[in-house]
Amino acid sequence: MTERDPRAARTRAKLRQALLEACAEHPLEEVGVAALARRAGVGRATFYVHYADLEALAVDACADVVREAVDALHAWRGRPDPVSAPPALLAFFAGLPPHAALYRALLSPGGGGPLGRVLHRDLRARSLAERTLVGAPDAPLVASAVAATFAGVLGDWLHGLLDATSEEVAHQVWQLLVALHRSR
Repeated sequence: MTERDPRAARTRAKLRQALLEACAEHPLEEVGVAALARRAGVGRATFYVHYADLEALAVDACADVVREAVDALHAWRGRPDPVSAPPALLAFFAGLPPHAALYRALLSPGGGGPLGRVLHRDLRARSLAERTLVGAPDAPLVASAVAATFAGVLGDWLHGLLDATSEEVAHQVWQLLVALHRSR
């Protein structure tokens, strides 16, 4: 089966949904491949055709969160309000709690972990492309700082290291990112 095969896409979607449902009931560490495959209605061997392990599936299942984060940070046009986060960023943080335990399993404090690596890579690439497009100075440096700051704050907030509501942390991280963009 190829990446574009609709059967493969359906199978991966079933596996992602089964994982999200299982992780709503149990921590990722307690989810087994056999039980997950049964829940998805596929064989264990089929699971391994699509994913190397549960972590790979979990990162894939959480990839939408990465896309949402990147889009939320770039959902404004014109001159950004330096104090108030854009509505998309507020909505992003407000939408995290239902799967927060799974995100915590994949995103460590400081923004590391498998989900943190994907978030950092995608956010840095988007920031670099946009800064390069407008001719902003030090595009690679600022893109790296933006990606690291956002992933770090997100990881720390999810792990309870930052005492803030979703709305408060959205505004706070926004203010940091605007300051980074203005610093160079």
